[in-house]
Amino acid sequence: MRQSAISSPEKSASGSRTPRWRKKLIPKNHGFGTRRLPLETYYYEVYNRDNVELVDITETPIERITPEGIKTSAKEYQFDIIIYATGFDAITGSFDKIDFRGAGGAELKDKWRNGPQTYLGIMVHEFPNMMMLMGPHTALGNIPRSIEYSVDWVTGLVRFARDNHLTRLEATAAGVESWTDHVKALGVGLLSNEVNSWMTGINSNVEGKQTRIIARYSGSAPAYRARCDEVAAKRYNELALA
Repeated sequence: MRQSAISSPEKSASGSRTPRWRKKLIPKNHGFGTRRLPLETYYYEVYNRDNVELVDITETPIERITPEGIKTSAKEYQFDIIIYATGFDAITGSFDKIDFRGAGGAELKDKWRNGPQTYLGIMVHEFPNMMMLMGPHTALGNIPRSIEYSVDWVTGLVRFARDNHLTRLEATAAGVESWTDHVKALGVGLLSNEVNSWMTGINSNVEGKQTRIIARYSGSAPAYRARCDEVAAKRYNELALA
């Protein structure tokens, strides 16, 4: 975690930050691309502004919030506004915050305690009629484009149920096991699964989020869609329908 503070830090003769500052922006505890890259426009250029200072809190930890701003072990910084960016409880976090109960009172949080288990990233065994959009184990990419396919697939399933007078749609245990194993196999050897990040379910600020999980589908979007299309073409016969 790094904080920006209002100050007038030293610049080199060329007008850019000193080499020491530039080195702080180079990750040391993970490889390039194994955590999400900063793709914002002018992200690096902003550090050359006179009113921006880079503070590495691994060197000078934050001690407390004060009436004036933030006090680190080195000095106090004055702020008008403090924005807290404490990390993401991503992928499974939004599901953990809802008390989903399935058949027999099964709790989704308990079922996913050691990592998500899904069928196509859309359904969960023992949770009939619960369908997820852009949950764990679905194809990642540009979210608005990716979610469109999930919406269409779920819409097709609901239409099929209506037309065939079905009221219960549920993933089977075998289907969930097969898809979850497939997702895990695709993640083997990926460096991004070997570092602590929100993409591997790690958030030091959230209780119980200190163990890495495989929550992302690492295959291609075309391969994911082909598998889902296959299920639909077979009239969803891999599901438990009633």
